[in-house]
Amino acid sequence: MANGGGYGDPSQKIDYVFKVVLIGDSAVGKSQILARFARNEFSLDSKATIGVEFQTRTLVIQNKSVKAQIWDTAGQERYRAVTSAYYRGAVGAMLVYDITKRQTFDHIPRWLEELRSHADKNIVIILIGNKCDLENQRAVPTEDAKEFAQREGLFFLETSALEATNVENAFSTVLTEIFNIVNKKTLTAGENQSNGNPASLAGKKIIIPGPGQEIPAKSKTCCSSL
Repeated sequence: MANGGGYGDPSQKIDYVFKVVLIGDSAVGKSQILARFARNEFSLDSKATIGVEFQTRTLVIQNKSVKAQIWDTAGQERYRAVTSAYYRGAVGAMLVYDITKRQTFDHIPRWLEELRSHADKNIVIILIGNKCDLENQRAVPTEDAKEFAQREGLFFLETSALEATNVENAFSTVLTEIFNIVNKKTLTAGENQSNGNPASLAGKKIIIPGPGQEIPAKSKTCCSSL
């Protein structure tokens, strides 16, 4: 897995740059997940994202320096026209829903379809159920999401950007999988090219159980629209 990896050292030599996109409905917490990962911040008065923005953070994976370039987009329909440029070059994706809003989970198949139609077919995808600190308002059972992830071959985790639960783990899971696939491709490229087959980026997907049941319910002072 990724080894800690601070919040950026400009003098650091970068071995890899991986673009990862965040997608999902508006107000599921995509920007908060990004802020927690990139800057270890959380804002109670987060504003809706307009258009597209991105943050970077460098981590060390297996003694190599990996710069994660994480792109965040507005979930509103009117911004969906940015899709093809937004997905171009992405090697990882985080598909985010809000565990307290069933509709955001019901829209996940549509987001997944859009992702698969615009992104590289070998993109590494993790399904994320955010706001697991709001257990007392849960509308999406962990099992429902786990079954969907298994059926679609996705990684899966439940996170809380507010409490920093599993955010680091989610990014580490995706980035380490990408790293392993890229290195496997490099290793096998020579032999595959010799027999005319391109190197495959297909990696084995695993399911990581979410921590939903273990998280104590949060008081309602935390607004679910965050």
